[in-house]
Amino acid sequence: MNKISADHLTRRAYVYIRQSTLDQVHKNIESQRRQYALADRARELGWQDVEVIDDDLGRSGAGIKRPGFERLLSALCDGLVGAVLCVEASRLARNGRDWHTLLEFCSIVSAVLIDADGVYDPRDPNDRLLLGMKGQISEMELTNFRARAQAALVQKAERGELIQRAAVGYIRTADGRLEKTPDRRVREAIELVFRKFSEIGSARGLFFWLSVEKIQLPAVIDGSGSTVRWQEAHYHSLLSLLKNPVYAGAYAYGRTKTQVHLADGRKHVSRVKRRTSADWRVLITDHHEAYIEWDEYQRIQSLIANNAVAHGDAVRGAVRSGQALLVGLLRCGHCGRKLHVEYPSQGHIRYACMSSRLDPNGVCCVRINGLQADERITDELLRCVGPLGIEAAVAALQMHHGVQDDRIKQKSLAIEQARYEAARAQRQYDAVDATNRLVAAELERRWNAALKVQVELEEELESLRKTRPKGISKEQERALLALGADLRRLWDHPQSPPEFKKRVLRTVLVEIVVTTGGPEVQLLLHWQGGDHTQLCFEKVRIGQHRFITDKSTIELVHGLARLQPDGMIASILNRNGYRTPHGERWTARSICSLRSRHEIKVYVSGEWRGRSELTVEEAAALLNVTETTVLKWIRSGQLPASQLCPYAPWVLKQSDVEDFKPRRTSNLSSYKENGTQLGLKLQ
Repeated sequence: MNKISADHLTRRAYVYIRQSTLDQVHKNIESQRRQYALADRARELGWQDVEVIDDDLGRSGAGIKRPGFERLLSALCDGLVGAVLCVEASRLARNGRDWHTLLEFCSIVSAVLIDADGVYDPRDPNDRLLLGMKGQISEMELTNFRARAQAALVQKAERGELIQRAAVGYIRTADGRLEKTPDRRVREAIELVFRKFSEIGSARGLFFWLSVEKIQLPAVIDGSGSTVRWQEAHYHSLLSLLKNPVYAGAYAYGRTKTQVHLADGRKHVSRVKRRTSADWRVLITDHHEAYIEWDEYQRIQSLIANNAVAHGDAVRGAVRSGQALLVGLLRCGHCGRKLHVEYPSQGHIRYACMSSRLDPNGVCCVRINGLQADERITDELLRCVGPLGIEAAVAALQMHHGVQDDRIKQKSLAIEQARYEAARAQRQYDAVDATNRLVAAELERRWNAALKVQVELEEELESLRKTRPKGISKEQERALLALGADLRRLWDHPQSPPEFKKRVLRTVLVEIVVTTGGPEVQLLLHWQGGDHTQLCFEKVRIGQHRFITDKSTIELVHGLARLQPDGMIASILNRNGYRTPHGERWTARSICSLRSRHEIKVYVSGEWRGRSELTVEEAAALLNVTETTVLKWIRSGQLPASQLCPYAPWVLKQSDVEDFKPRRTSNLSSYKENGTQLGLKLQ
């Protein structure tokens, strides 16, 4: 029975071609030819209008989005398709959803399916049953293929022999083993990355250091690792290198997890979900020669995880600039959230729980004085590590004597590589016939380029050597050993950066739990070794912080406010050496603020007369003498007067001045000429 009717022939025949991977597209050429030959078969069966759909070459049929298959379904819905040709059912679909959707559409528009075995009409029950079985077998076949391949991969990985690509710094030998590369420059670069990360403590900080110093890193070109190219440091490549366990001598398989989810009605597969080392399918330590120890690798992973700010309160966060030393270590003992730092003013630090910010209606669990907390923790730290100060100083001296400047070392290796490349380019140029300009010109250009790179590197090396700091002198060595014996002086040294102090604290402390109860703050220190220490200090009461004005200054301002305006008061205080709590000079504005806080009334012109008080100038006018004479009388004690402080105005009572006036007249009369006195005549 002929299942192809005239109605089928009036419509278009579609030939669907698909291969699952790009590797099959490039290598399985005969399979492509066999599928393209279906167009000729369609013409032999009577179709004049034949269209080939090959948009899905290199795409899997397991359920991912396929533009060619979508175009075929769209043509079926438009009623343009009379027949669909394919080599076998697996070419059309490897999953039940796509396969049965295609059968349903073909049944509705009366289109036939044609493969290498025959012609099928989806409307016929027997053909529909046969096509359904073919689709199910195709799907099961793919599942079996994947299961067998995955089992073989796991079996090989469990022996540590599944090495798909050698990491930079390693090469894959002929027998499938991993060995360190014989290239000394590559090895030194890898060791520099791990050594500098231990010093800086941050992948981002290491990336900036490499960029500023213009130190290049190697990158593999092929899977064997024998060929590398040198390039500027890239952050993600650097982070991948730090996270790779191969540099700790370990073989790992199953570090990523495949996730399958639905989006827009299609299956999407992602393999970027990273697992913890405990969930890796295969982990073999001491598998090959390592650049770092396994314990060091785990410490690096822990440090990178703690630096991830995106994880929120679950991690410490990276060490950043700022004077607060306990950022990332403090945790609220009431709600479990991490304490964040606040800088209310210059030189003032405060640690506060984030509960009030997350809940506007809530109350902040903990808010403590940061300077007090830093001081107490620092005292406890120095008390514990004090005996190790001399040992640390000796180790620092040995490190300084034994380690060459990393920048100079890397530049020297780069120059050695550049000289080799230049010599190699010269040999290639010398080996060619100079009259063959088509070849010689290009080789000459390569030689010149290699020489230019060599000269640039030599200039950079010379510049580094000129700016290299001098070695430590004997006096500096003795000073360093003295600082090792007195860690407090080293800690408080002006050139000791806060970032260094934070790293020291994070090295010995896991976490500090802060609770408040009554007038005290409790700090529970969790040390790295598992020990715990309880510290307490009193809260700072309102108005008793370190930036309050002392009582003597307040009393002095209270008295001066009755005598002078704010500007004159500020001048008097400054001349007497008084300073604000922040160490600044007094101004009329700061005097006004102080009066407002302590409810001191402002000076009013003329209030001296209300209290019957006189200034020196007014007293001089009343006594008909000069101001200097009045001051002499005051200092000699003849005229009563009072002064709050040096440079403050003298205050005289009007009654005292009036009482002194008759005495002054009598004193003057005693100085009149006396007849009994002898006279002296000058010649």
